Amino acid sequence: MRFNQYLTKLFCRTLSALLVLSIGLIGCSLTGCGSDDDDVTTAAEESVFDASTTLNDFANKVVLATYTDLDNKAGELLGAVQALNAAPNQAHLELAQAAWKAARTPWEQSEAFLFGPVDTQGLDPALDSWPVNRVDLDGVLNSGQGLTEASIDALEDTLKGFHTIEYLLFRDGDQRKAEDITPRELEYLTATTENLKAKTAQLRRAWEASGENYAGEVANAGDTSTIYQSQKDAMQEMVNGMIVIADEVANGKISDPFNESDTTLVESQFSFNSISDFQDNIRGIQNVYMGKFMADGQGLNEFVNGVDPNLDARFQTEVQTAIDTIGAIPDPFRDSITAQRAAVQAAIDAVSTVQQTLENDILKLVLDSNFE
Repeated sequence: MRFNQYLTKLFCRTLSALLVLSIGLIGCSLTGCGSDDDDVTTAAEESVFDASTTLNDFANKVVLATYTDLDNKAGELLGAVQALNAAPNQAHLELAQAAWKAARTPWEQSEAFLFGPVDTQGLDPALDSWPVNRVDLDGVLNSGQGLTEASIDALEDTLKGFHTIEYLLFRDGDQRKAEDITPRELEYLTATTENLKAKTAQLRRAWEASGENYAGEVANAGDTSTIYQSQKDAMQEMVNGMIVIADEVANGKISDPFNESDTTLVESQFSFNSISDFQDNIRGIQNVYMGKFMADGQGLNEFVNGVDPNLDARFQTEVQTAIDTIGAIPDPFRDSITAQRAAVQAAIDAVSTVQQTLENDILKLVLDSNFE
């Protein structure tokens, strides 16, 4: 859902950039222009990079490792919710709230690669649609409809997933009291968390070698892969994934509520987890670029460094700066969009810089390079 929207914007930007580049190349052919950038491009065109290790580590040490952690934490969240349902006391509620936040971390980091099964199988909107449709949610709660994992699965995406669970656990940002949660809400909470766990397991299986083995499609790009005809195709997919989330954070997640001064547009507004969400989105870019999640691997940085060490160093600094600048926004984010506008604008600018470097420099480097 969100992936397709931002991919469309990305396509339009890329098309415009290619048109400008074509005009520039025609001009250069007539005038004989040249620059230091030409030297970098020539070096990229003349060298051949074997991306096998990069792609394998991305698929297994980043994507599959992230989805495995997500599925494990979703299981822990389900266990905490089931304990709350069995004994609805404050201790169990706070454990479930902590488990929800823990599960958000790998999910938000995974948004740096919203392609493949998470997109084609409709798992992104099923897991993470927002804002919550509170009117229809109250309608279901007040109805006599049976609440099971299967019945929840049949509902609209805005009535299930992370943010519906968040709303039921946290409500409006202040610490919710366990005695205020109705039996019907507990029933809905349990069923929708079961559904979330089913979706994270589906996503994990889609990448596992013992499942649909999408990891193998990425790792074997240009060889046995039926999806990626060349290593360049897979490398471009990786960079585009990072561009999409940088665009979404800068021009959607942060900018939309900031520009409209509308707290209803804030993601993770009930739990006051917004700033952590945004930081984890950018950490996802960092994970992809460096080739690591829990274990170190070979990332895109090795390829970029081999062609343009200054670009590699600059981008690593830009990514960390974006994470730190987002973290400098005072909590809760929904108050800072009006009370701390300079800090929010600084975060937008820092993430936009990351996006621009990805689009203008790193993507171009990939497109201009030769891969085995």
